[in-house]
Amino acid sequence: MRVLGLIGSPRVDGNTTKLVNAILEGAAENGAETKAYNLSRLELNPCKGCMTCKIDGKCVIDDDMQQLYDEIQEADAVVLGSPLYMWEVTAQTKLFIDRLVAFINPDFSTRLKGSRKLVLAYTQGNPDPNTFKQYFDYMEGLFSFIHLDVQGSIVAAGTRAPEDILQQPDILEKAKEIGKSL
Repeated sequence: MRVLGLIGSPRVDGNTTKLVNAILEGAAENGAETKAYNLSRLELNPCKGCMTCKIDGKCVIDDDMQQLYDEIQEADAVVLGSPLYMWEVTAQTKLFIDRLVAFINPDFSTRLKGSRKLVLAYTQGNPDPNTFKQYFDYMEGLFSFIHLDVQGSIVAAGTRAPEDILQQPDILEKAKEIGKSL
């Protein structure tokens, strides 16, 4: 099994990275091959809305998203992590999500080969993990629409400083268990 971790935080080794890595660690403990990318270290350009991908089945933008398309096609599961900025995922994560339109045919069927599981991992400064529940539900619906088998979301709340998640061993253990379940 291949599990792909995508980290949408501009903090390279912050709370979101630690949360996604805990999920990947759990998956690796059960024999999965894991790989992670930090989206802020990649060249990802915004979707041009040209819809060429609907005709040709391929995005015309020549950037690092081309590699991510291949990685996603080869993965059995994807873990997408992002901190919340202004009630949403980061700009880096949103660029990535918008570019996933290339996986949708004109009739809204999928270009993804086979099925793949998806886990969404969030960090947020607000200490109440239910503050943004509507948004998390929306995101699960979005990814279900593009034919990913959403396994659910994990939220590490109250993570403002880069090491705050280390004070939440229960969340990190839950993340490992999610990874094991993949």
